Amino acid sequence: MLFRAVILGPEESRVGEAISNMYRSLRARLATPARWYGVLRRNTFARAVQGSNSIEGYRVTTEDAMAAVEGEEPLHTRDETWAAVVGYRVAMTYVLQLAKDGNFVFNEGFLRSLHYMMMQYDLNKHPGNWRPGAIWVRDEAKGENVYEGPPAERVPGLVSELMEYLNSKEDDDHAIVKGAMAHLNLAMIHPFSDGNGRMARCLQTLVLAARGIGDPTFSSIEEYLGRNTQDYYNVLGEVGKGSWNPGNDTRPWLRFNLTAHYRQAATLIRRTKMISRLWNELEREIKSHALPERSILALHDAAVGYYVRSAHYKHIADVSKVVASRDLKALVKSGLLLAKGERRGRIYLASDYLREIAVKISNDEPRQTVDPFQVKGELIVA
Repeated sequence: MLFRAVILGPEESRVGEAISNMYRSLRARLATPARWYGVLRRNTFARAVQGSNSIEGYRVTTEDAMAAVEGEEPLHTRDETWAAVVGYRVAMTYVLQLAKDGNFVFNEGFLRSLHYMMMQYDLNKHPGNWRPGAIWVRDEAKGENVYEGPPAERVPGLVSELMEYLNSKEDDDHAIVKGAMAHLNLAMIHPFSDGNGRMARCLQTLVLAARGIGDPTFSSIEEYLGRNTQDYYNVLGEVGKGSWNPGNDTRPWLRFNLTAHYRQAATLIRRTKMISRLWNELEREIKSHALPERSILALHDAAVGYYVRSAHYKHIADVSKVVASRDLKALVKSGLLLAKGERRGRIYLASDYLREIAVKISNDEPRQTVDPFQVKGELIVA
């Protein structure tokens, strides 16, 4: 027996409909090709990788998350943290590819392969294999175990039941519900020695894409979970109640997921508005300073607060090392970027003038932080 979804009540259905409308609005905004679309996709994917790993204590800067996404060397991160982030990027890239396959079928082999991709950097964690024994989730702050997974001998059967559910029509009319239940059940089964949370979040993203929410890069809630880790842990604890109890009420978990989707969709819609406006402003700056059009890629990253490195700009602009260096020097000379450091350690930052452009646009687009279940009347669909 697995955890099962409760029937959605009027309030949950109301929020779910608002989320569907928000995703439709987002798809419409991204339907017309724009030069900034690739930047938005890259940054959103990087934030998902960053968010999911931060929950497990593997914290990286957004610049390093983007470096992982693009196969570049990190600026700050090293050792196990970098290996964990790269492993997760590989697994998520696999998920993005699987989402395009209309004939994909969920099975145990797929799940174990995904785990191997994610955890291959540490063979002591049995990548690709079910855990060999008992497992507990420990709250180090409290100094106590807060959850015990089901006995190891039950794992193969429970995973098989989960795969059967994912391939069935059950909950197919509510993709968010199906994704949430996939996440919850894998997290509660805890079938692996390590990486169970990351696997559950990765699986949820695939289910969302496979069941019709849309592009997995823009339907994942991993960024939101990374920003709201304690709330995430709290609701898992509320539903799990310390051990494998699949008869427990799952409504709190479903409401948490609906709230996460509502807020993340609002964040992405806001981000598309901001990047569109910022791109237009940057194009004007480039024209006024007679800079090459490709340099907008460096200007955008700096404007939103990222470090720009010559190697990274060379990669995203698809130019030679010499051309990249020349472009960046021209951006510094124009007063749009500032250079810090020497030689290989040199980074480029936004000038005060450039940051002011981005800050004004950000301030003009208010953040959506409301709890949709607390809103009376019609929910805002941006």
